[in-house]
Amino acid sequence: MQSLNQSPTDRRFVQNPYPFYETARALGPFFHWADYDLVCTPSASACNAIFRDRRFGREVPPELAQPVAPHTAPFYAVEAHSMLELEPPRHTRLRSLVLRAFTSRRIGAMQPEVAALSHQLIDRMPAGEAFDLIDTFARPLPVIIIARLLGVPETMADQLLAWSNAMVGMYQARRTRAMEDDAATAAAAFADFLRGYVKERRARPADDLITQLIAAEMEGERLSTDELITTCILLLNAGHEATVHTIGNGVKLLLETRTPPDFLAPDRVEGTIEEILRVDPSLHMFTRWAYEEVEVMGHRFQRGDRVGLLLAAANRDPGAWDRPGKFLPTRPAKPHLTFGAGLHFCVGAPLARLELQTALPILFQRLPGLALKERPRYADLYHFHGLERLIVSA
Repeated sequence: MQSLNQSPTDRRFVQNPYPFYETARALGPFFHWADYDLVCTPSASACNAIFRDRRFGREVPPELAQPVAPHTAPFYAVEAHSMLELEPPRHTRLRSLVLRAFTSRRIGAMQPEVAALSHQLIDRMPAGEAFDLIDTFARPLPVIIIARLLGVPETMADQLLAWSNAMVGMYQARRTRAMEDDAATAAAAFADFLRGYVKERRARPADDLITQLIAAEMEGERLSTDELITTCILLLNAGHEATVHTIGNGVKLLLETRTPPDFLAPDRVEGTIEEILRVDPSLHMFTRWAYEEVEVMGHRFQRGDRVGLLLAAANRDPGAWDRPGKFLPTRPAKPHLTFGAGLHFCVGAPLARLELQTALPILFQRLPGLALKERPRYADLYHFHGLERLIVSA
């Protein structure tokens, strides 16, 4: 297997990681990414196979588990109950209980609120001057919606964002000791806030997702308080982080390609949003552990091996897509890997799609003269992928 060197914090890579992915693809379905000391795959077929193979999973094999550094303990105390990091049977139980509350009906009922909030945010945008669409639209919209859905005061939006941004720093290539300290502090504060809120909702139920999570029951089991807190943090973090980046990446893409606004019409918007999600996703890498000896496309994994699934590269695999690097909103509908696949397919995917399919048409209808005023720059967030800012005028 060939090895490649590419710093994930390199300026050119941050702005455009796709040439590196294509270099890696030319080496075959797997390569060794030296900077991570990790076997990775840019192949759509390999990613799909590993996502769906129960011989791979998110939990670290017990014999490879490392002691948690004391300064990160509050962060990992929250992570210990996250269904994102667990495998069956705990994952099955947690996901089933969450889906009893996080229903498609409840999500669908949020569409009028997403539309109304989109209009409100556009109404507040400065007239006649350039402004940052990330700060004014992409960032507040999803965090306010997920706060309303859970029943958390939306006046807490800025604080929720601060806690969330600190916590996701633990997954970034530029992670430092200071970022670890910030993540631990944020996790402890976030958990303390939600512990009090869950206690209040147990005493005074309301029509919100936290109340529904408290009430969710399967075969006599309910979520424990720690599981409730972690699930709420997961839904808040995942429920807005990726959508912020996708709104920004999507608006950038639509403006740069001069896509006609009729591609956001009701009969076309779904396909346009799926193409945005495919061609420039907000999460570029997810990892799995091998639980036994298993061969995938000629590469043999041993128990305890770890593999990086390069989702953004898989979404541009020419073996799966015609002209994969082109943004083609008329492309026939076909599954991509932006939300993962298999057991860990993103539970928030329906909400993200609803927000994007509702908010972007309203944005371009209300601001038909929307135009880029600065060259957009991506932030150093890998393996997330989103803009530092998006300076536009209307």
